[in-house]
Amino acid sequence: MTEPDLTLDALGLLCPLPVLKARKRMEPLPEGSVLRILADDPAAIIDVPHFCNEAGHTFLSLEDETTHQVYLIRKGRIKAQG
Repeated sequence: MTEPDLTLDALGLLCPLPVLKARKRMEPLPEGSVLRILADDPAAIIDVPHFCNEAGHTFLSLEDETTHQVYLIRKGRIKAQG
């Protein structure tokens, strides 16, 4: 499992706030850092992967909890090995 460097609690926030807050939190992080996002906005399931694709970050995972989702994203793209 990938350990997050920072957690963003976006519970209770509606689109587009979870992604806007994620963008702001990612800015100062060094390349390769992992941000964990806690969100319960139904649109986040589409918005977070789209944000990663558009901003050049790597979408690592989505985990469904009982009342929310947990997203892991890595700043920057994962480089191919070899």
